[in-house]
Amino acid sequence: MTAITTGPQSPQEAPNIRVMIVDDSAVIRAVITRTLTPEQGIEVVGTAPNGDLAVKAIARLQPDIVVLDIEMPIMDGLTALPLLLKEKPDVRVLICSTLSARGADVTMKALALGATDSILKPGGESISSAADFQRDLVRVIRALGRPRKKYAPTNHTNGTATGATKKLYPQATVTLRPHKAPLPPKILAIGSSTGGPKALMDMLKGLKNFPLPIVITQHMPKTFTAMLAQHIEQNCGIPCFEGAEGMVLKPGSAYVAPGGLHMIFQKGPGEYPAIHLDSGPPENFCRPSVDVMLRSLVDIYGPRILTVILTGMGSDGLEGSRKVVDSGGNVIAQDEESSIVWGMPGAVATAGLCSAVQPLSQLDVTIRKLVTGL
Repeated sequence: MTAITTGPQSPQEAPNIRVMIVDDSAVIRAVITRTLTPEQGIEVVGTAPNGDLAVKAIARLQPDIVVLDIEMPIMDGLTALPLLLKEKPDVRVLICSTLSARGADVTMKALALGATDSILKPGGESISSAADFQRDLVRVIRALGRPRKKYAPTNHTNGTATGATKKLYPQATVTLRPHKAPLPPKILAIGSSTGGPKALMDMLKGLKNFPLPIVITQHMPKTFTAMLAQHIEQNCGIPCFEGAEGMVLKPGSAYVAPGGLHMIFQKGPGEYPAIHLDSGPPENFCRPSVDVMLRSLVDIYGPRILTVILTGMGSDGLEGSRKVVDSGGNVIAQDEESSIVWGMPGAVATAGLCSAVQPLSQLDVTIRKLVTGL
């Protein structure tokens, strides 16, 4: 009879980040356990070889994060995911996926069901080595396990008042700037990373029949970005494509930067530019990079860019957003409370670049107001 394995208990105060590993591969469970156990502030509280045992154990183990495989006997990850969230609604689920069309499709379904993020297993078709996997795993676990602070109440309307400030971190504030663009935007540019796929779909559902082209850089590997575009189209009713060389932007359509390539834009003879894919070096450790995309757009659109920075680790998009603002365009960001990780949006918000910092649920309304004035 297979039983769940419980991590060592300590009489000392529990670490801040409690992790449960759910995978039918004993090798993968051992690799993840060996990777996380030496890390200060992270504790592996248990492992399970299938979803059924994980669901039965989650209330007892009380993990902050579950690292979840998809293909397992008895109960697979997709079946277990909603049950895990029902037992512990605040748990964050990190999908451990393979780099394949099936792996990408199932991962997108898991993200739609409430998973927080995904990470590629090493080996097979994956570009991820064991060392890369271990480094990325620790980085993601630390980011997902970081406590989020809540906004203090504010008096301004819709988060757009000039000069309004909010305490977010002990030594950081958000100072909002006025909307400066003299003309309405001609393109919507979105940057996102950790937690981004679900945030994108939630926001884009409110932008059906949008009058402008939408360009998106989401940090994801190849194969996954094509599947993301398909899921956006299916779930949001917006024509959505993975960017391809020479593809001309069209109003009302969305374009996702392909994994492993920067998406930049070249002005053509028509009103709208064409996509150019670039294999240049990563920026901010990212390819595709939000900064690269935004710099390219500033050269074409000047002040007529509306930029939205959604949840994600790191600060990719900060310097590109600065260029958008310097050119006269506007930047808005997802707020801390609704973000999975307030890294990318926090970077632009605390740099004083945003004309609005709002919950995810309000962003579509603000975007339409800035574009149509209604």
